[in-house]
Amino acid sequence: MRYIGSLLLVLSSSFLISSTSLAQTAPDDAYIYAPERSTGGIGRFYMGREISGVMGYQAAQWLERPERIQEEMPDEMVANLKLRPTDVVADIGAGSGYYTFRMAELVPQGKVLAVDIQPQMLEMIEERKSAEMVSNVEGILGDIDDTHLPADQVDLVLLVDAYHEFSHPWEMMSSIVEGLKSGGRVVLLEYRAEDASIPIRPHHKMTQDQVKREMAVFDMEFIETLDFLPWQHMMFFAKK
Repeated sequence: MRYIGSLLLVLSSSFLISSTSLAQTAPDDAYIYAPERSTGGIGRFYMGREISGVMGYQAAQWLERPERIQEEMPDEMVANLKLRPTDVVADIGAGSGYYTFRMAELVPQGKVLAVDIQPQMLEMIEERKSAEMVSNVEGILGDIDDTHLPADQVDLVLLVDAYHEFSHPWEMMSSIVEGLKSGGRVVLLEYRAEDASIPIRPHHKMTQDQVKREMAVFDMEFIETLDFLPWQHMMFFAKK
């Protein structure tokens, strides 16, 4: 259980305040609030799940840890996205760009939209773009309730260990669906909550059933789950 003790989780207050940029307004009963938050949660519940706290940019080094190659098999995961050279891909919660730049290599005639709500993360991506002379990555500063994706332009949206941290999941998914082309795909990677042996804090895990339940609110069709990764579900959905 080495990462439970060592993972740096920084609660960013910007994720917990309301925003004025709602793509759509959530139903009145979408969220339930607890008198006190539990350890690792924010005291805000969505469809029976307490939303997790978020990892701030101060812990970005953890995203680039060498062990991640064995734990998440990033190259094999990206290969299974089956990207086309012309695809427009959105990396939501892009962080330091760990997956952004891997995908950029596979879409030379397309581009990767790296979305994050922390400008410090986007600054890291810009520095790497310049250092490696990458021209097909575009940073987008999102809000807690809006990805600011261009409407009907995106072929695939990737969410790696990010969705469970959305303080406004209903609004964020509304924004993502709006950005997708018809038939566009959403791929969620989430640590498997069905497996207690995976050394990740409980609020940072999700079961397949919970993910399906939350995606079913939108016009999204479940396609398949790939479980070849050591710790994560890799779940595919498509916009109808």
